[in-house]
Amino acid sequence: MYNAAGTLDKNQLITRYAPLVKRIAYHLMAKLPASVQVEDIIQNGMLGLLDAITRYEEGLGAQFETYAVQRIRGAMLDGLRENDWLPRSLRREMRRIEGAVHTLEQLHGRQPTERELADVLGMELPEYQKMLQEARGYQLVYFEDFGDDEDDDFLERHMVGDSADPLSLLEDQNMRNILILAIDDLPDREKMVMGLYYEEDMNLREIGEVLGVSESRVCQLHSQAIARLRSRISGGREAARRRPQRASAA
Repeated sequence: MYNAAGTLDKNQLITRYAPLVKRIAYHLMAKLPASVQVEDIIQNGMLGLLDAITRYEEGLGAQFETYAVQRIRGAMLDGLRENDWLPRSLRREMRRIEGAVHTLEQLHGRQPTERELADVLGMELPEYQKMLQEARGYQLVYFEDFGDDEDDDFLERHMVGDSADPLSLLEDQNMRNILILAIDDLPDREKMVMGLYYEEDMNLREIGEVLGVSESRVCQLHSQAIARLRSRISGGREAARRRPQRASAA
């Protein structure tokens, strides 16, 4: 990676790590609405790669790729920061799905099928699946889930400081237990999608090849799994809120 002068060869690094930029971009796309173009994410990521090459010094004590990944992801998120690209209407529709999941789960004592959810929502199955596909970018945890203010934008919900990070709130043991049980209770294909995406770091296209389905179908399964998990987490949080009240009443 060094030229004859002993300095980093920028052209060689760009050629070598351009596929890494694309991989990060395509992995990030599952967390972004369909309105976001992957080419824009890749362009921002390339700027991050160039920044990493310019800033990198061996004395940082990190391998170049580790450092570059941080800069690439940061550049991609910075490029999205200016746009509020998660429609509130989409979140409202997905909350309807969460409510339907909760209602049917309580009624039948099991996870509802897609057709059952479509029926209770008054939709044809293809219409329901199209909504799931359009819901790409719907997240497991939003910052406002832990408060009453819904005026913050998407990146503010995801780029908060460590002290208010939703992930740290999830690390409460009771919430962790709820999430573990909810993941274990997912239908098999949805559980596999979540495992391949979050544990194996595969993108939607790669997961589709493993499952033998289209990328759009993987997107639907991912959105459906998120809705199921959010429904279970919301129920757990509501029960936790009621518990102290019952204790004090006793």
